[in-house]
Amino acid sequence: MRSAVAELADLRRRAEQGPSEQATEAQRAKGKLTARERIALLLDEGTFREVEPLRRHRATGFGMADRRPYTDGVITGWGAVHGRKVFVYAHDFRIFGGTLGEAHAAKIHKIMDLALTVGAPLISLNDGAGARIQEGVTALAGYGGIFQRNARASGVIPQISVVLGPCAGGAAYSPALTDFVFMVRDTSQMFVTGPDVIRAVTGEEIDHDGLGGADVHAETSGVCHFAFDDEETCLAQVRYLVSLLPANNREAPPRSDCDDPADRRTTGLLDLVPAAGGLAYDMREVIEEIVDHGEHLEVHERWAGNVICTLAGLGGDAVGIVASQPRARAGVLDIAASEKAARFVQFCDAFNIPIVTLLDVPGFLPGVAQEHGGIIRHGAKLLYAYCNATVPRISLILRKAYGGAYIVMDSRSIGADLSLAWPTNEIAVMGAEGAANIIFRREIAAADDPDATREALVKEYRAKLMHPYYAAERGLVDDVIDPAETREVLIGSLGMLLTKHADLPARKHGNPPQ
Repeated sequence: MRSAVAELADLRRRAEQGPSEQATEAQRAKGKLTARERIALLLDEGTFREVEPLRRHRATGFGMADRRPYTDGVITGWGAVHGRKVFVYAHDFRIFGGTLGEAHAAKIHKIMDLALTVGAPLISLNDGAGARIQEGVTALAGYGGIFQRNARASGVIPQISVVLGPCAGGAAYSPALTDFVFMVRDTSQMFVTGPDVIRAVTGEEIDHDGLGGADVHAETSGVCHFAFDDEETCLAQVRYLVSLLPANNREAPPRSDCDDPADRRTTGLLDLVPAAGGLAYDMREVIEEIVDHGEHLEVHERWAGNVICTLAGLGGDAVGIVASQPRARAGVLDIAASEKAARFVQFCDAFNIPIVTLLDVPGFLPGVAQEHGGIIRHGAKLLYAYCNATVPRISLILRKAYGGAYIVMDSRSIGADLSLAWPTNEIAVMGAEGAANIIFRREIAAADDPDATREALVKEYRAKLMHPYYAAERGLVDDVIDPAETREVLIGSLGMLLTKHADLPARKHGNPPQ
C-alpha cells in the first residue's frame, strides 16, 4: 500500500508541475500566469479540489501516441470564492497550446454538468489555440458539447468567461454564450477568423490585438464586459462579481451587512443634477451618491456609454441599475444602448436581482443609420426584456422622459412596480419646443412675430402638459420625491417588494426580437 501511495503522489506531482520548466518560462515570457497560478488567485486559499488530474488523451496519429501528458491541457475542479462554492476550468497553454481534444472536452463537460447539477457558478479561464487538429472532428464535437451545456445552464447558474490568452475559432462561441466576459489587455484575443485568414480572403491587414484584443471588444464590438491591464486585477474583479451574484436562479442574491445608513440623506444630488434639461452631468456620480458606500461594478463600461448598467448594493441587498447617461449622446437610446440594457435586464431577472431604472432620456437617436440598422427591433429587445421581467422593478425619473424611450425604460405602463419622480421631471411625447412647433404651426406661421408667438405657446404647452405633477395627477407616477430622500425611498421600496411573486404565462419560451 505504501508503494502504491508513493506512486500516486509521484503521478500527482507530475500532473501539477506540467510539461516542463521551459514551457512554464515561455508562458511567463508572454506576460501570462500558468493555469494553476490563475486558479490560486481566483479561489480562496486551500479550497481547490481538482477533478480528473490524471486524465490523458487516447489519440495515436501524428505522433500523439508518444505525447500523453496528464490533465490533457485543462485543469478542472471546484473551490470557493468568499466562502461560496464555484466550479472552474482553466486551459493550460503549456500543454498542446491549450487546444481542445476528446479527453480535454470530456473533462470540461464533466465540470459543467457538476456545476449545473449542484447549482453553483461556473468560471472558465480561457487560454487555448482552438480545436486540436490532430484529433480532427472529435475535437469539433467536443466544442458542440460545451455549447450545448452553456445554453442549458443559461439563466440557471451564473457563467463567467475569463479570456487570458488566445480564444479563436469555435472556442470564441462559448464565452459569447455566457453571462460575462473578462479580458486582459495585450495578452487576450478573441476572433472567429484570424488575421492570416482575413488577409487571404479580403486582403485586409490587421494584427491580432487590433482584430480581437481586449480594447476592441470592450469599446467596439461589445463582446467583452470588463477589460483590465493585468491578470491579477482581472481575477480580483471576477471574485468581486461573484460576491454580488446568487449561486443559481433558485436563490436570492447574497445579502451583506451594511453600515451605510439606509436613511442617509442624499443632499449631494441637489447640486449634482442641474434643473435645466439641456445641461449635462455624470449619472455615475448620482449612482455613487445613492448606493452603499458609493461602490458599484459597471458592466460594459466602455461600450454604448449613453446607458449605464451596473451592479451595486442598496441597504445590503444587491440590485441592478439601468441608467441614462446624459454625458454621452445626451443619454439617448440607440441600437447599442438598447442591446446592452436589454441583456442586463434579462440577466438580473434570471437571477432574482431587483432592477432600479434611473431616467433622464430625451428619446431614441434619430438618423438613417439607426433606422436602417434596425433600431425598431433592437429597441424592442429592451422593451421585451422589461415586460418579461418579474423581479422587483422601480423606475425613477430625474428630468426628461420623452416619447417611446420613456415607455421602454420601465414605465408604469409596461409593469414597473413603482414609478417615482423628482420635482424636476418632464414626462411627455417630446420636448415642449418640438411639440409646440407641430401643434401650433399654423398660429406661429400666421403671427406677426413668429418667434414671440412660438415662445409663448411653448410656455403654454409646458405649463399644461409638462409640469412635474402632470403624470402624478393621472396615476402614472406613484410619488414625487425630494432628491435628498432618494436612497431612503429606494431602500424602503425594495424592502417592501422583496416578497414579490409574479408568474409568466405557461409557454415553452418566448420569441424575443432579434
